[in-house]
Amino acid sequence: MSHTDNPDDLQALLDELAPLLVDGSPHAVALGLKLVSLKPGHAVMCAPYSPDLVGDPETGILHGGVITALLDHVCGLAAFSGFGGHDTPATLDLRLDYMRPAKPGLDVTAEAVSLKSHGLVAFVRATAHDGDINDPVATAQAAFMITKASQAAQDRAMKALQNGQAL
Repeated sequence: MSHTDNPDDLQALLDELAPLLVDGSPHAVALGLKLVSLKPGHAVMCAPYSPDLVGDPETGILHGGVITALLDHVCGLAAFSGFGGHDTPATLDLRLDYMRPAKPGLDVTAEAVSLKSHGLVAFVRATAHDGDINDPVATAQAAFMITKASQAAQDRAMKALQNGQAL
């Protein structure tokens, strides 16, 4: 029995890794992304509103790239936890449907669920909203895959952490 065969053990592993899963990503740190929760096959993240992330200064609307990065990252975390917290997957496919601009001044929250993870591929669905999940800013469908490159990146990150180096 692996440590992730027991749901409590998997949650303990995810809780231990959670701080590294956002703070270990330079672009997520630069955008100010925050992890809200991480459970097996489910992740929630927030992009706090910041004037530095506005795409159109006249309207104060967040740049669409912030929403894209948020959805990609939260989907990746849902896939990672859906795989059992062992292997870091790479984005294979990401499709976004923008429904409307995020309201100026409001944080955007994204919730993702791993629909199926089998073998080397996970399929994920996510919704980004600014307060009402029934009035989404954008939705995403994604596929993630464990690859040699993603495993090599994970190995580099783990070595850096073990040696006390910044990622």
